[in-house]
Amino acid sequence: MRIKVETRQDGDIEVPRSFRLNGDQVDVLETIDQWFGADYRYCKVKGSDGALYILRYDELRSEWYLTMFASERAQAVTARWTSPRQAQSSKGLLQ
Repeated sequence: MRIKVETRQDGDIEVPRSFRLNGDQVDVLETIDQWFGADYRYCKVKGSDGALYILRYDELRSEWYLTMFASERAQAVTARWTSPRQAQSSKGLLQ
């Protein structure tokens, strides 16, 4: 998903300072990691909403993309999800 990112200069490269997600501004509290690909640069950041994001910068197009999002709230919700097969095997273990 393409996103609008405000950047700041960090040495020779620009790093995310904030970005817009669904109309809301998320400030970058910390750059946890960054790595480089052939035509892309990736930044793993912690947002002001407490979530972790991986942002990808397309150097050829000068565009930023949201690549991954993880939050404790989302993980708590998905941890409760089980497939019918998992539910059946869990049921057998409890009896």
